[in-house]
Amino acid sequence: MRVLLAAMLGAAVMAAPAASMAQGWYAGITLGQSDFKNIDCSGFSCDKKDTAFRILGGYQINRNFAAELGYHDLGKMKATAPGASLDIKATAWELVGVGAWPVANQFSVYGKLGLYHGEVKAGASLTGVGSGSIKETNTDLTYGLGVQYDISREFGIRGEWQRYGKLGGGNLGGDFDVDVLSIGAIWRFN
Repeated sequence: MRVLLAAMLGAAVMAAPAASMAQGWYAGITLGQSDFKNIDCSGFSCDKKDTAFRILGGYQINRNFAAELGYHDLGKMKATAPGASLDIKATAWELVGVGAWPVANQFSVYGKLGLYHGEVKAGASLTGVGSGSIKETNTDLTYGLGVQYDISREFGIRGEWQRYGKLGGGNLGGDFDVDVLSIGAIWRFN
């Protein structure tokens, strides 16, 4: 993690003198697949993957650095066994810094690092006993890597991987990670 942070900061510092043609506000959406990690499904049939989507807004400080605020619906993990079921749904608000390195005129690679505030809701039911639910919130690190292709000055498309580490905890009896692979689009307001 420290190596990723050092690489992002180094890239941003080295590239800071570059021309800044893309300063300004932007908004975007992403759609992808979440994968719930580190959850023990012993005795259950588990579906740990679901659809994830995000809405985001950001400010491009210069060609190589941006700050983003976003809301990510991470989907749901489902576990079932005869007479029992468990659903875990996760969402997160995030504030991240994005360090980009242009590879070609319209193509760049980027890394992101920041904080998220997550909410996990778990619901369980057991035949003959009933059902119940609990909710847990926490704040921790999120980071990711991606590529972006700018179709025009106003419109770009992205592909990225992002991890939300240590969601849950406390009332849930432990924490877990969620990885998201997604594609998305951003619109710049010039």
